[in-house]
Amino acid sequence: MDHLPDDNSRYKDVDYWDERYKTEQCYDWLGSFSRFQHLLEKHVKKEDSILILGCGNSSMSGDMYSAGYRSITNIDYSSVCISTMSARHSGCPGMTWHQMDVRELSFPDASFDVILEKATLDAIMVEEKTPWEVSPETAGFIHKALTEISCCLKPGGLFVSITFAQPFFRKRLYARTEYNWSIKQYSYGEGFEYFVYVLTKGEDLSPEDAALERKLLEDSKSPPPRIITAQKEDKEDFLSNIDL
Repeated sequence: MDHLPDDNSRYKDVDYWDERYKTEQCYDWLGSFSRFQHLLEKHVKKEDSILILGCGNSSMSGDMYSAGYRSITNIDYSSVCISTMSARHSGCPGMTWHQMDVRELSFPDASFDVILEKATLDAIMVEEKTPWEVSPETAGFIHKALTEISCCLKPGGLFVSITFAQPFFRKRLYARTEYNWSIKQYSYGEGFEYFVYVLTKGEDLSPEDAALERKLLEDSKSPPPRIITAQKEDKEDFLSNIDL
């Protein structure tokens, strides 16, 4: 691919994305909206106010708008992306675009019914080599993002996370009482499986997830051996380099 970086660490570099978005028209991480639309429609109502994190140049926002979701706020930390996508969708009333960092969401608390991310958190974790022990820097980044997400959700609101990360690994990040949400998981895809996590604000963690949180606190200084998964499909190289 023309847009693959020389090193995966560049996925965390806004300059890389600015340059990429100057020439790349569209790229849909983890597949297009149609592949998981059936799952989204079971949880997200057409009248919900929706925030999309790390929107990029994906067709997802436009496809969701065409499907009847008309209150969509998009953010990305690339100014080039926001400028391009805002112009591209200028004929979509109710859809807005803002340059913003997921760690510092400048919205009032309880602003959205749904907050959605697709591979945005995956990209943040590109330099992690083991799912058992995320680096302090990345763990802090993810914690800030999840804290902001929880604050911006309305009571009963949903955080929908679409990722290649298997439940055994991703729940280790999401199962925290302080975020004040429950966790349900779904999947889609044939051959290569992707995962959809639906986290509902105001609901308690399940007994299983609460036990996971306790265990992680107890075992934080004794990570078990690394497990390597065999799934490989996505053309973007970093997806096959980490097991998160």
